[in-house]
Amino acid sequence: MHQHRGEVVVIGGGPAGLMAAQRLAEAGLRVRVFEAQATAGRKFLVAGHGGFNLSNAEELARFAGRYGAEAARFRELLAHFSPEDLRAWAADLGIETFVGTSGRIFPVAAHKPADLLRTWLNRLRELGVELHTRHRWLGFAGAHDLRLRDETTGQETTLEPAATVLALGGASWAKTGSDGAWVPLLQEVGVPITPFAPANCGAEVRWSDFFKQKIGRAPLKNISLRVNDGPPVRGEAMLTEYGIEGTPVYALTPQVRQALAAGQATLYLNLKPDLPEATLLDKLQQRRSGTSLPDFLRKALNLGAPVPTLLRETAPEVATYSAEALAALLTAVPLPVAGLRPLDEAISTAGGIGLAAVDEFLMLRQRPGTYVAGEMLDWEAPTGGYLLQGCFSTGAWVARGIAKRLQAE
Repeated sequence: MHQHRGEVVVIGGGPAGLMAAQRLAEAGLRVRVFEAQATAGRKFLVAGHGGFNLSNAEELARFAGRYGAEAARFRELLAHFSPEDLRAWAADLGIETFVGTSGRIFPVAAHKPADLLRTWLNRLRELGVELHTRHRWLGFAGAHDLRLRDETTGQETTLEPAATVLALGGASWAKTGSDGAWVPLLQEVGVPITPFAPANCGAEVRWSDFFKQKIGRAPLKNISLRVNDGPPVRGEAMLTEYGIEGTPVYALTPQVRQALAAGQATLYLNLKPDLPEATLLDKLQQRRSGTSLPDFLRKALNLGAPVPTLLRETAPEVATYSAEALAALLTAVPLPVAGLRPLDEAISTAGGIGLAAVDEFLMLRQRPGTYVAGEMLDWEAPTGGYLLQGCFSTGAWVARGIAKRLQAE
């Protein structure tokens, strides 16, 4: 394979890599994408299983805040490629989108994730982007070269592109290709990397065997959760054999991780977040002696299974509680967190290449001409469209940086 003047090589065929490839090709550059898996966009398709949530219609200042410590950087990225731009991009591919009741942006029901991916890959082909699947990146050679292996033939080649985009993903869902195997390849050239940690994942609670057998999996609707003394997050959760999962749990993963590192994390579950405390206490004081707690909770507060079993699990003496003590428990059921679920089960990952290791255009300071996009970078965000938008926006941003640099040369 020979070098082509102005050729850009993209390593990784997920949303960040493909968006960078599209923007670079539209800027008139020759682009080749190398993907280790047999097909591109494997994790992108997995993301579509639970409803294909592309982005969120939240206003941009709040949207940027979802990226926590990196909010200021993401304000700039989102200004360059916003949720509105993402909707326009999808519409240009013939994929109509709508805003759901929660503000989440989805393609209309007729469009499945595979449809969007197929249409997108066709567009890239039309733009002249070459996609090479089953090609694994083996690391760098010299100051500018890349080493690749064709997994089908075992043949190794060295490329010397004008610029490189690394978009190899985080370290969750290894079967889709995002296995974090790139970490030592970058450490070899001195790039500082924060160890990966699970993000947007369930929390483990050590339930009794009785509780596991009786409850298994059970939903909790209209609840709120907080970590230790932190702010509450509203939503629905699911009790599981290992602990608890669901949107509010995922949103609290960074706080759970911090609290565990500091020594102790307890999730406090409010089963009646919409009920003023005085009203709750008033209802509980109307309980007649002789009424069983499960019957009373069901009739007075619409709290059926699995709540009575959960209360007994966390407070074995609950049947003898006063109205005041029961009110305190119902608004803060303590769930001591033993740990987070394993990395490979997590929806996304924290950790990766720190943003201090890249310049304003996400180019590696240690390796001029090499840019990084997507989940390889150390940022995290909750579910709800923020993860995919982050990948698309970083991909579009590195393309801008590369096009500017190469066109100036």
